[in-house]
Amino acid sequence: MMGSLVVSKSRTCVKHLCTSWVVSPLYLRPALACLPQQNIVHAVRFIINPHTQYYRTKGDEQAHGRVAKEKGFTPRTRPAFPNSVFTAGTARRTAEYMKKRAGVDTEELSNNTPSRGRGSVKITLPDHPLTTSEWAKFKESSSKPDRFEMQMMEGLLAANADVNIAKSLLAYVVQDKGTLSYELLLRYLTLCVTGGHHSEVFDTYNIMRTCFKTLDTGASSLFIKGFSQTERWREALEVLEGMKKALLPSPRNYSDAIAGAALHGDTETSWMLYDELLELGLVPNQDTWQCLFQSGITQHRQQGDKLFSVLSYMRDNQIYPEEPLIKTVKAWFESLPDQKWSGKFSFVVPSGECTNCKASLESIQLTEDEYAELKDKVMKKVIEGSDIFKKTTPEELKGFKSFVKQRPPFDIVIDGLNVANTTPKATHSETLLAVVSELQQQGLNILVLGRKHMLQPSRNWDRQNMSKIKQKAHCFFTENISEDDPFLLYAALHSGAHCNFLSRDLMRDHKACLPDSATRRLFFKWQRGHQLVISHYIPGKRVRFQRILVYDTIVQTSGSSWHIPYDENRGDRATYEVPQKWLCLTQEH
Repeated sequence: MMGSLVVSKSRTCVKHLCTSWVVSPLYLRPALACLPQQNIVHAVRFIINPHTQYYRTKGDEQAHGRVAKEKGFTPRTRPAFPNSVFTAGTARRTAEYMKKRAGVDTEELSNNTPSRGRGSVKITLPDHPLTTSEWAKFKESSSKPDRFEMQMMEGLLAANADVNIAKSLLAYVVQDKGTLSYELLLRYLTLCVTGGHHSEVFDTYNIMRTCFKTLDTGASSLFIKGFSQTERWREALEVLEGMKKALLPSPRNYSDAIAGAALHGDTETSWMLYDELLELGLVPNQDTWQCLFQSGITQHRQQGDKLFSVLSYMRDNQIYPEEPLIKTVKAWFESLPDQKWSGKFSFVVPSGECTNCKASLESIQLTEDEYAELKDKVMKKVIEGSDIFKKTTPEELKGFKSFVKQRPPFDIVIDGLNVANTTPKATHSETLLAVVSELQQQGLNILVLGRKHMLQPSRNWDRQNMSKIKQKAHCFFTENISEDDPFLLYAALHSGAHCNFLSRDLMRDHKACLPDSATRRLFFKWQRGHQLVISHYIPGKRVRFQRILVYDTIVQTSGSSWHIPYDENRGDRATYEVPQKWLCLTQEH
């Protein structure tokens, strides 16, 4: 053996950890080959230190005067699902409701469903460091002796176990095999970093830098995180620079480096790294903003404008702070000297008014320029894009455009097939007729989009019902193989900013086709202000609809006030939903 081992239950010292003990895995680059024996430091010490507006109504004109055109529509009480389809938590509540209707107890389901994660295989872990002979006996009882060391280290990592136990395991592996695999050493490093065992992180860094010319992404990321938490935080910047020579670091890598600089009072370096992150086109994470705002509380000098720019970035990119961050933002505002900011957590009522300061929030309606830009890009990318004729024909699309232009602008466009499948308690044509009749009573100019098979009499498609629908609304039926969403978007956007559309389809595929994130955000804003969804329908009773939002859920300011929507519980919101909770910040005069 190329070194001696001294192992006890209280202290493990590994001396002369050499090249032959560390095996470079196949997935590492050739540059990771171990250095010559004579260049290796021969002494590395391991020291043990014992997370209701409804569709426009006749009585709502005054409250919602921002809308360009409104039609009368009697509001409903007791919505089946509160608020809009885009309200945070709606998707989860709907799923739970549907499971309950199907007779599935969600709590029982979650309790009885076996875990299939990596840590789902239970193993017995020692509760103290073992000698090499004790580890050898432990291994003899293992069902998978060839994976024993990795299984043990992963178990210790999952349990956040005493690092001394992991160190005694490494000592055993060295004595048993004469080598330490890179994979095993990386798991040990993870345990050290997550457990805050800084001296062990330093020791492991010395070993790996000695044995390998470069580090892979996993090790580099761990060292950046580990060093950032210590007085040697500047070495994390060196690792970050080395990383950039081979690949683009992640937002997490930058976040850890920024945190290290901010934690140690170097605000200039932290903002330099933040600007670099943005220049690379990376999206900062919540922890990055958290440490910058926290730093701003203790060091006000020259940080105010930069932190306000963070809020502007969130607005421009429709990003919502999570609860820990929003509390720090509130504390930062209130700590600004001589500015007298006061923050309250608030809600916004359906009319768009903040319950705390009574200010009206920005309208969900697009400006004329925004609408023109969105219409142009949707027409080019979704309606006339290269993939459109995989879902229709040039003749059919041309015929539809002519059909639309020959009629007055529509007030609402209905996805007929989608709406017809709302409930199993009625035939498709009965459901569609009920919806059309409800809207037609309000004097709306309606377009129903469907497919030609809907005109073939069947149990679901009653000829008399379809005839009544055609009397109450304009109808266009595409070929059965055609996709009707592009037709719906064309008709709605061509009709003007007042036109809404009715569908349960959230149009995520079509939004993804748009050329850039700014246009996708415009589309989502237009969609939230124009998409109508049926909340509840029982045959023989009137149709109830979910709310259409009148205000925009986005970071916004009037100069003397800020309103910031935030995630109370991030796991409760689907990506296409928006938060309900707000931080209201007002400035005393």
